Amino acid sequence: MEIAKTLADSLSEVLLDGKWVTGTNIKDEIKDLDWKTATASINSLNSIADLTFHMDYYLAGVLQVFEGGELEIRDKFSFDYQPIESQKEWDQLIEKFCSDAEKFIKAVANMSNEDLDKDFVKKEYRNYFRNIMLMSEHCYYHLGQIMLIKKILRQQKA
Repeated sequence: MEIAKTLADSLSEVLLDGKWVTGTNIKDEIKDLDWKTATASINSLNSIADLTFHMDYYLAGVLQVFEGGELEIRDKFSFDYQPIESQKEWDQLIEKFCSDAEKFIKAVANMSNEDLDKDFVKKEYRNYFRNIMLMSEHCYYHLGQIMLIKKILRQQKA
């Protein structure tokens, strides 16, 4: 089995073009939203824009490590971004998310089994394989939230 290809396919499924597991993917769920819907708040839930930024924050931060850089991301900053105040800003966030997702998937697809087994930054973070699997799980979790938020917003408009 080509482990890296399987991981990359799983990421592509949730991030950009899959329909098999949930019948949709993150890109399809966010690409047709207007910025006001994407930034709408429901009680104490994160907005869809919040979740999109959050997922991209981790994709970009881990991708930086894949490309030989340092792990600079911190959980406490994973929702810190300038509020979106226009369709152009929302479209830019979608574009960044999709671009980072494509680069992330490509980087994973090009990893060897030896790469996947290496420690990710520190021994306590375990290996690359585990961190890539966690990224997929993390994104599925937030895809579910996005789908529920969209459903609630549609019900509120009806």
